[in-house]
Amino acid sequence: MKRKLGLSSCGKALTKALFEQYAENGIDYMEISCESALYDSLDLPLLQSWAKEYGVVIRSLHLPFYPFEIYDISSLDENVRQAAIMSHTRLIERAAKSGIKIFVIHPSGEPIADDDRKRKIELTKNSLSVLADVCERLDVTLAVEDLPRTCLGNCSDELLYLVEDKRLKVCFDTNHLLGEDIEHFILACGDRFISTHVSDYDEVNERHWLPGEGVIDWIRLIGALDKVGYCGPILYEVHFKAPNTIIRERDLTCKDIRANFDTLIAGKIPEPFGKANV
Repeated sequence: MKRKLGLSSCGKALTKALFEQYAENGIDYMEISCESALYDSLDLPLLQSWAKEYGVVIRSLHLPFYPFEIYDISSLDENVRQAAIMSHTRLIERAAKSGIKIFVIHPSGEPIADDDRKRKIELTKNSLSVLADVCERLDVTLAVEDLPRTCLGNCSDELLYLVEDKRLKVCFDTNHLLGEDIEHFILACGDRFISTHVSDYDEVNERHWLPGEGVIDWIRLIGALDKVGYCGPILYEVHFKAPNTIIRERDLTCKDIRANFDTLIAGKIPEPFGKANV
């Protein structure tokens, strides 16, 4: 299977130059992801014109998730939950008009107390059903992301319950699983995968490091994706600038992402680019 490469825009300025860098390094797909305050000002038709010019596909858009009091679809405050649903609906409608087909959503904020979990799960299922109706009307797809710590969807059983509505898909984030074996998760949920967020971590917390900088067995992970027949892109979710949890000699580039991807697809684990600082 010929794998396609994608890269989230997280932390990157959405400029014409960025699309050119994607194209020069064979990065096929972009996911738009930015600070919540910037979504309203996104000129999606302009971004699509640059994407077309350089042969890059804007495949997905990550819906905003922070601050939680605005975007949490699991909120126990019904006013907040309904406002979050409406906010996501407006953005999905606007982005769908520009041709974006996949929307990634966080099923909750955090922290979540044990006593609240059952109720919040049911509220999220309700919210996702409403948003699935919106996406069905627009002929687009909603992908629910697995999350870390006390967030909803932090294991395969819970995530599969959240996406019982078959219209929903899963975005597999490789650095969010803190209590479940990655291969077990892939084999359990893989037939629902439509996209990925690829990065490495230390299994202590999410880190969004470059593959090879953490502890993930990437040969085993890619093999598991092959087993479940995942044919979507290997879409990296890493910042060019190093987070404070890792030390690098310089910022990453699209060329670095391409080289890392090529190593993974060749069946090898990339050499660490940086050194952990945790």
